[in-house]
Amino acid sequence: MIFFKRRRLFLTGLLGSLLGLLSSPKLAMASSKAHDEEWSLTKDEWRKRLTKEQYQVLREEGTERPFSSDLNNEKREGQYHCAGCDSPLFSSSAKFDSGTGWPSFWDPLPTRIDTKVDFKLIVPRTEYHCSLCGGHQGHVFDDGPRPTGKRYCNNGVALTFKPKI
Repeated sequence: MIFFKRRRLFLTGLLGSLLGLLSSPKLAMASSKAHDEEWSLTKDEWRKRLTKEQYQVLREEGTERPFSSDLNNEKREGQYHCAGCDSPLFSSSAKFDSGTGWPSFWDPLPTRIDTKVDFKLIVPRTEYHCSLCGGHQGHVFDDGPRPTGKRYCNNGVALTFKPKI
């Protein structure tokens, strides 16, 4: 009998915590819908523009295999752009080696990404997308370096790199 009371208490607490997170202003941010009519393409139009891997990540919110992107080892000065619409998202000065197997940044360029809560792994995570075309980029975590303490963990296939000339 005590087992059922504990279980009910645990489930009630878990549900309350999840509802609290959903209503948190920090996590209940802008949706990832495209803000620009030019980038409101059909699924078929996106499939024609992107490789199969890019489509799976950018449009279906997939994740590439860790350590599969050449951008992990990119050290030149420049900017990282959305592979879907070519919008600049990150400066190379904000890139760092997180050891996770995905290109990581501690700060995006201003107004270039939107976030939303993702429950795909049951535990809530903050997912981020290109604010122009809505393309899924990755997730942001609170274990990054100073000054922000953030780690924007990006799928390399969702980015292109433009070196500084």
